[in-house]
Amino acid sequence: MKLLFVANRIPYPPYRGDKLKIYHLGKCLSAYNEVHLIAFLENKKDIVYKAELEKIFASVTLIALPKWKSYWNVLCALFSALPLQVAYFKSNKMAVAIQQLLTLEQFDAVHIQHIRMAPYGLAIKVENKILDLPDAFSLYWDRRVKNATNFIEKFINKVERNRLWNYEHKVLQQFPKVLVCSSEDASYLELEHSLSTVSILPNGVDVDAFNGSQHNYEDNAVLLFTGNMDYAPNIDAVNYFVAEILPVIKDQFPIIKFIIAGQRPVKSVLALANEHVVVTGFVKDFPSVYRSASIVVAPLRFGAGTQNKVLEAMAMAVPVVCTHIGFQGLGVASGEGVYMESNKEAFTNRILTLLGNNAIRKSVGEKGMQVVQSKFDWKKVAQQLQDYFTALN
Repeated sequence: MKLLFVANRIPYPPYRGDKLKIYHLGKCLSAYNEVHLIAFLENKKDIVYKAELEKIFASVTLIALPKWKSYWNVLCALFSALPLQVAYFKSNKMAVAIQQLLTLEQFDAVHIQHIRMAPYGLAIKVENKILDLPDAFSLYWDRRVKNATNFIEKFINKVERNRLWNYEHKVLQQFPKVLVCSSEDASYLELEHSLSTVSILPNGVDVDAFNGSQHNYEDNAVLLFTGNMDYAPNIDAVNYFVAEILPVIKDQFPIIKFIIAGQRPVKSVLALANEHVVVTGFVKDFPSVYRSASIVVAPLRFGAGTQNKVLEAMAMAVPVVCTHIGFQGLGVASGEGVYMESNKEAFTNRILTLLGNNAIRKSVGEKGMQVVQSKFDWKKVAQQLQDYFTALN
């Protein structure tokens, strides 16, 4: 098949989030399809990555979107009904470039990434198109509203949440297929928007790079959190963990280290660093970081979808303790690589139990690796997407 991927960010380097997903889907699908890519280039320095992407995609079109332009878009949208998330990525250049590609090439299917890119998908007047959402965005913002700590923050988040809900309600029905990465998000969209075209495309893991078959379970001195550290749910999670949970862990395990591994840590995250807390900043080799971990923690209090940090840890055979935010979309039972704990006391006690028992850590970790290899290998996820494309034709 000849496929067009429309992405909101250049999918390289493929370290976290949306970039990771588009890169691996493109890489896997290009083995037996002709895959083309058009994406935004927010930083001119990233143009150097075009050559790497051209090793995968048949053509790569990058459209500049400077920050000042995005901020101007948001300012202009303040008094409209358009979600600011969508306004940020408004670009006439992108719209024109997509139409030019569609004129030059006859694509069998088009993949539009994220609700942010939905306007470009709506303008594509073909039936064989898929809108792939990382999560139900209005659900994510609904949780931000509930977690807001002051009136102004709560008000701003609620305005954006309502705009996103209304936008989803208007546009999702116009796509023949809508994908989300978890059953929780799918159920939400079906219920909130009476959506009958939603299906699941889970996040995946590169099981060749992330393989925990030789993990060492003798050490019990490192708790690990991974993720982009300028992302609001991650910022909240590590601050909450250090303030509310880590002190109890230290009482019983005085040598414990909490490693926060991820790019672009904001000031409030950097300020957490001390003799027990390590903030790494950018990490190129995440498998090596997971190898050092006794337990991966994901104490997220808001967000949606499934978490790459959970899947990667499971692939590396490292036991995970998480909240429902990182768990409900996985479709696994608690204890199959990951434990879901719903309150602070249970979360803390689960960590203490795992730290105190190497055999349990080994059993849980190995179960997680088996689950990922059977359900979340990128090759298998890409085949699911291929099947969705085929069904549209």
